[in-house]
Amino acid sequence: MSQFAYLFERFPSSGQTFCYREVAELARQGIAPPIFSIRNPKDEPPQELDPRIVERVRYLPEEKELLHDVRRASKSGKLAAEIITAIDEWGRRPDFLRLYQAVYVGLRLREIGIHHVHAHFAGMAARTAFWIHKFFRITFSLTAHANDIFAPRDFAIGLDKLVNAARVIVTETDYAERFLQERFPERANRVHRVYNGLDLAEFSRSDFSSAPPLVVAVGRLITKKGFADLIRACGLLAERGKAFRCEIIGEGSLENELREQIGHFGLRNRVALPGAKSQWEVRQRLAASNVFVLPSVIDPEGGMDNLPTVIMEAMATGLPVISTVIGGIPEMVIESETGFLVQPGDAVALAGAIEKVIDDRSLAQRLGEAGYERAQKLFSIEENVRELCGLINAGRGD
Repeated sequence: MSQFAYLFERFPSSGQTFCYREVAELARQGIAPPIFSIRNPKDEPPQELDPRIVERVRYLPEEKELLHDVRRASKSGKLAAEIITAIDEWGRRPDFLRLYQAVYVGLRLREIGIHHVHAHFAGMAARTAFWIHKFFRITFSLTAHANDIFAPRDFAIGLDKLVNAARVIVTETDYAERFLQERFPERANRVHRVYNGLDLAEFSRSDFSSAPPLVVAVGRLITKKGFADLIRACGLLAERGKAFRCEIIGEGSLENELREQIGHFGLRNRVALPGAKSQWEVRQRLAASNVFVLPSVIDPEGGMDNLPTVIMEAMATGLPVISTVIGGIPEMVIESETGFLVQPGDAVALAGAIEKVIDDRSLAQRLGEAGYERAQKLFSIEENVRELCGLINAGRGD
């Protein structure tokens, strides 16, 4: 029997492939925690999923059925008086469903003898885990990622309460680990860095044969990804007479704005927005390219990248990576060794870095090979998941 359970806001999600990879690697190692998902991932792009993992996911009911289930449990005497009181006192205040979801999951964890739950993101799932802990004395841990710690939303159960109550807080980079330890010094010993992992065998290696050179970027079309800067950089490269193509793979709220920008710079024959792609298609496009670019910035709300999984994937493909000095990115991309780093928002420097690698194939190959070796060293999913499992089990309750 597994010693803990997972709780996700949405699983599996094409935008959170690191979560699925983690669960899949645990299964490969013979560990199969129960999986609870608050939301059903409807209308997701096609993904390569193991049906044995998908079958393990228990989806929570929608609001009406959820409230009915909890009321039925209350009438049958399954809930302690303090749980009923807490729910009544909370009433219909914002986030009230987290209490009901906690009861729903907590009762089922109690039935199967699970005493610890691990949540991804310091968000909805972690807030539900907080109440599971309060109601059932089931301990919890969480993996914090990016906006959930750098620009957390304002909830009654905020980041401070989550960090204070969690037995273990895992995050993906040394940068984020220091950020949390400095913000919550009294809980510094509970914060641990574990890099996300990859199975490098899934990735084909680029042979840098694309003509003209192909520049690939992948990410949601939102402000913090900095794709407007990439388009400006492409405009500068076009002015210099450079031959290249650029694909920005993803979907998001800025799509129309970015298309207008592409038209403004006269780049419709050079820069494409092909939309979201499956993981297999992303791997194919990476392998067909010459360089990967992610020009991350800090958005007006303070949101920023921490450890973008796609940078790891580009390194696993043996590509040079051009990015910015944001979050944990400099822990992956080593200046002039595995790629180039520029200041956020500096389209001129970005264009210069791209120009270097598309003009010099041997340089691109050397940087890409060093990136691949770094990915092997840092991002072994087998080792990183084993480390994570050790931390969770060390922090769980019995």
